[in-house]
Amino acid sequence: MATLGLNCYSSSIRVARRQPAPLPASSLHPLSKAPYFPRSFLPPSATHSGTRRPRLQAPSASVSATSTAADDEEDLQEEAVDPTAELRFLDPAVDPGSIREWEVDFCSRPILDDRGKKLWELVVCDRTLSLQFTRFFPNNVINSVTLKDAIASISDVLGVPLPEKIRFFRSQMQTIITRACNELGIKPIPSKRCITLLLWLEERYETVYTRHPGFQQGSKPLLALDNPFPMDLPDNLFGEKWAFVQLPYSAVLEEISSFKTRYAFGGSLDLELLGFEMEDKTLVPGLAVASSRAKPLAAWMNGLEVCSVEVDVSRACLILSVGVSTRYIYATYKKNAATTKEAEAWEAAKKACGGLHFLAIQESLDSEDCVGFWLLLDLPPPPV
Repeated sequence: MATLGLNCYSSSIRVARRQPAPLPASSLHPLSKAPYFPRSFLPPSATHSGTRRPRLQAPSASVSATSTAADDEEDLQEEAVDPTAELRFLDPAVDPGSIREWEVDFCSRPILDDRGKKLWELVVCDRTLSLQFTRFFPNNVINSVTLKDAIASISDVLGVPLPEKIRFFRSQMQTIITRACNELGIKPIPSKRCITLLLWLEERYETVYTRHPGFQQGSKPLLALDNPFPMDLPDNLFGEKWAFVQLPYSAVLEEISSFKTRYAFGGSLDLELLGFEMEDKTLVPGLAVASSRAKPLAAWMNGLEVCSVEVDVSRACLILSVGVSTRYIYATYKKNAATTKEAEAWEAAKKACGGLHFLAIQESLDSEDCVGFWLLLDLPPPPV
């Protein structure tokens, strides 16, 4: 199990409150008693090795558009190049009962059908791509009943139980998806933490949609993702102190390996599936938040579907994105040349890590452990 040897590289930050007060420099300490990396923040070129954007490392049989049985290589190749094929896949090595959460997108695609109307598509997967399902629909049958029946058919066709939860990232589809889920006794969760689904849609755009005979180059997404103006942070989410910190990639991997047994609150990512390749010593940027009521704070945060943290340099604040369309002003700082440089360096480090970053909630900034730990990933909106 890794010791959270986080290195602080800011001493001039203040916590976000209605009336912010500067933090004393003495309150910002590394989260380990024995830091083993430089206290000063190094430029991205010195700490990162040109990490590429994450790409899904799908199961080898994921291109199959048939059943759970393994097909021969020739059939796989044939079906892989057919952009009109319905995809049905369940990894035979996985216990179907262990797949309890699905990620779902139900939206139009940049593809016209024979009537000259946009096709809609249902795309379903789990976070490991052990389950994959796609189906096209004409635009005149788009409603909650169609979606409910399609979700139920996945269970029948692939021989898997209905999931306990379904995550979706489009706020415009909340009504339809929620109704369909409620009819099936499934908990709908609006969340941009559909990382696997978002990356898979990007991959499908390149390998499927652009090769479809009805593909329309330059067609804009019908349901663009919301990016609303940030709101004030609710009182129950305020921390008392915060700092920019960093954690070696090797320690991040150790945190993930012990995540289920170590943390009651937080969220992890499958970095192997996402194709992350970094040197162990690469420093991953994060945000540490300290509070004397760390457990209640982490519990409240745990119900928000935390997606990402970003710095708005122009407004000298940090933005916390949660759910599908909620953004909060999470923290503020006094804007000057030094703090601007620190904030820009933190964002640059995040970009150099392929968008990977984290949020840690602690009882104090010099604690050796966290009450809550969220591994986060910045992703651009999908091309569809």
